[in-house]
This record gives sequence, structure tokens and C-alpha cells, in this order.
Amino acid sequence: MSKRNLILFGFIVLKFILQYILISPEYDLQRDEYLHLDQAHHLAWGYLSVPPVTSWFSYIIYLLGNSVFWIKFFPALFGALTLLIVWKTIELLKGNLYALILGALCVLFSCLLRLNTLYQPNSFDVLCWTAFYYFLIQYITSENTKWIYFAGITFAFGFLNKYNIVFLFLGLIPAILLSKQRKILAKKEFYFALILGLILILPNLYWQYSNHFPIVHHMKELAETQLVNVDRVDFIKEQILFFIGGLLVILAGLYAVLFYQPFKKYQLFFAAFIFTLLIFIYFKAKAYYAIGLYPIYIAFGAVFLSEILNNGWKRFLKPVFILIPLLFFIPMYNIAFPNKSPEYIVAHPEKYKKMGMLRWEDGKDHHLPQDFADMLGWKELARKSDSLYALLPNQKETIVLCDNYGQAGAINFYSKKGIKAVSFNADYLNWFDLSIQYKNLIRVKEYDKNNEELKETSPYFETAVIGGQIKNQYAREYGTTIFVFTKAKIDINKRLEQEINEEKNKIIND
Repeated sequence: MSKRNLILFGFIVLKFILQYILISPEYDLQRDEYLHLDQAHHLAWGYLSVPPVTSWFSYIIYLLGNSVFWIKFFPALFGALTLLIVWKTIELLKGNLYALILGALCVLFSCLLRLNTLYQPNSFDVLCWTAFYYFLIQYITSENTKWIYFAGITFAFGFLNKYNIVFLFLGLIPAILLSKQRKILAKKEFYFALILGLILILPNLYWQYSNHFPIVHHMKELAETQLVNVDRVDFIKEQILFFIGGLLVILAGLYAVLFYQPFKKYQLFFAAFIFTLLIFIYFKAKAYYAIGLYPIYIAFGAVFLSEILNNGWKRFLKPVFILIPLLFFIPMYNIAFPNKSPEYIVAHPEKYKKMGMLRWEDGKDHHLPQDFADMLGWKELARKSDSLYALLPNQKETIVLCDNYGQAGAINFYSKKGIKAVSFNADYLNWFDLSIQYKNLIRVKEYDKNNEELKETSPYFETAVIGGQIKNQYAREYGTTIFVFTKAKIDINKRLEQEINEEKNKIIND
């Protein structure tokens, strides 16, 4: 094994190690992860929440045993592959060993460490952005049209993973039109690649059409409940923080594609960066949507800096650029990861508040970062649901109905009693099994001080009790209540069917 490959192997091993040790064992999985894992049992070409690729990985995880090890393995793998592509891009740009190490450090000690701890579409999304740009660089370098096809396939898989990659396309097209690389638009291979990509995403587009384009409803709901709270100034601030240790390298990369003579043919990457970022800002996108934009510019910057720091007094700056991402990782390690207990975070709110980490999607400050609070209380919920479920004599005729997908997914993941909880929220709307004639209801409700569930639902059952609550005060689900209703006086299935149809009609009408 060559020296370069040995160093690369070391970075990849370190990447995997870090991903496993940056989460304290007192935290559960994050709420979105439960939904994605449940999709393995309902394979389809589309979902209300995300495109289908995540479900494919979930199915692989299920076949491997559905353990936390494998759940964390895949986002770590996507992060490691992102690092590998940046490394290969630096090699393609004829970067030396210093450039390779600098680029790898900037990718490794970045926000990707946090992103890659979560089993969500975001890690694969960043990988697809980086791979697409890499194939574009390959084509510009060699003019071998096979790279156009690779880019088309990558875009298609990125689209089938997260529609966010459309922003890449929207930012890139005007950049190509304004550059000398517009000649690519005259090549038949470009259009063949578009057709190939369209064929690959067609099943998902057909699913969207067949289901009345739920993505429109999802985006409208997202805009009304979350994006409305996005501040464009905060968006820009967060962009700086994502790769703070590699910020100078990214800025050097942007300068290099514009002014550095050996990179003259890659000038379109400057315009692509500006256009893509402006589109994100215009649509008030969440800050992390843009993370996939940056890794490739680390490659440009690392190669450029390795050249200009070669001579004179500038040689002494080489170790400085190596140290910067390492030094910035220290404060990042202390606050950006769920490696501190909730009690510690609550006792030291100032440092978290200073970084804006206590601000949730509702626009308000809370005791814990939202993602951290979303990783607590789930095992407790599943354990208490199991205990109540076990007390019922006719368990197969009992439906566990939850308020949100996190509750349903967590119960299904941790349940020892084979519970298949459902919800009118997200993809669970399509996963009700109405072939079973239900007699009992376990109702999981989010905390509401004016909750009248017992009063409203008990008349339809012979018995009704409050079975338990989530007691973990640091959990986002704190106060979530479990109600148990037995021996229905009405046809539960008919009522469920009515509510399912009402929810689906809302999606169609939106």
C-alpha cells in the first residue's frame, strides 16, 4: 500500500470511529430515523415524507439485523465516501500530499460529523452533490462523455433520495450557459444522459402523480410550519459555521476557480456556487440544505493553497492551515454533538445559546438543541406502551394510534411485543391494516394542558384509563400521554377509514 493510500485509509478509519463515539449512550435514535427504518416494511417508489432510496438502505439494515450499529454505519459510510471523492478530486486536480491531507482534514472535522451521525437522507444527499460535481470536473478535464452519463445517474439517485438536489441543477444550468462550457449543451450525450436520468426517476414521478403529488402538500406544510421561521441572515451565518475549520480553504477554492490560471476551465463553478446559494436564500431554505455545495470547493482550495504556500515565507503557513480545522473541532466537539448529558447542557446553556443551538424550528429557544431533545424519551414510550399492550386480553384486536411519526416509529422499533403502531401523520397514513377488526385502542397523544382525549373518546368504549406519560423532562415528547380504551361500542375500523380519507383529501386539495 502506497503512502497516500495508507493515509487515506487512516482518515476513513478515523471517520468511522468518530461517528460511533460522538453520541452518548443515554440518547436514543432521532425521531426521523424511526420513520425511515419503518419504511423497510413498506417498500414503494415514493412516500409522503421522502423519495424511495432511504427505504432501500433501511431494508438492507433490516436484513442485517436492524441494530444501532448498522443504522449508524450507513450515514458514516456516506460521509467516508464524500471524503474519498474530495480526495480523488484533489488527485484529479494534480494536488500533492499536503493538498490531500488538508482537504481530508477540512472534510473530516466539519459539520458532516454531526450530519453523518443521523440516519437521514441528508448524508447521501451530500454524497450525491459531491459525486455529481466530481463527475463534472472529470468531464471538463478529459472531455470523455462517459462522465456525463455518470453525472446523470448520480443526479437521478440523488433525486430519488432527496428532492433537494434540484437546487444543484437550478444553480448549475445558468452557470453553464454563462461559461465556455456551454458547448456541453450541444452534445447529444448530454441529452441522452438527461433521458437516462429521467427514466430512472420516472417510477417516483409516476408515484407522485398517482398519489396526487403529495410533495406539494409536504412543501406547503414545511413552508407554513418551519421555513416561515427561517431568517435569511441566520441562513448565511450558519453557512459559515458548517465548514468553519475549512472556511479559508473554501474561500481559496472560490478565488482559484475564478482567477487561478490552471483552473480557468472550471470557472463555471464560481457562478454555480453563487446561483445555487442565492436560490436557497430566495426560497428561505433551511441552512443545512446547502451543505452538499461545499465539499468540492475544499478540493479546489486545497490544491490552490498547496501551490501558493510552496515558496518563501508562505511555507510557514502550511502547518497553520492544517491546524485550523483541528483547533475549530475542539469547541465543536464540546457543543455540536450529543456527547454531553442533558443535565450538563441545561446547566451550561450560555455556550449553546451563543451558537444558536437552542433555537428550534418554531423560532423559540428551548433547554436542549432540538435534535438532542428528539433523541430522548423514545425507549420509555415504547416500554410503557408494551406494558399496557401486554395487559390486554385480545392484543391482535388492539390498534396503537399515535399523534406523530416519531411516536409510531419508536414504538415499532423498540417494541418487544410486536406492536405495529400507526398515525395519521406522514407515511403512516398509508400503513393502516384495516383487515383486522379492532376492539381496543391505545392512543398516544402529545402533551396538551387542555387535553380532553379521555372525555371525548371514553363514551365510545366500555373502559377508559390513562396508562402513563413520558417523564423524561428533557425529551421533546415530555408529557406525551398514553390512553387505553377497551371494548369498543362503535365500529373503530369505519371511524379510522373516515379519518384516513379526510387526511388524504386534505393532501389532494392542498
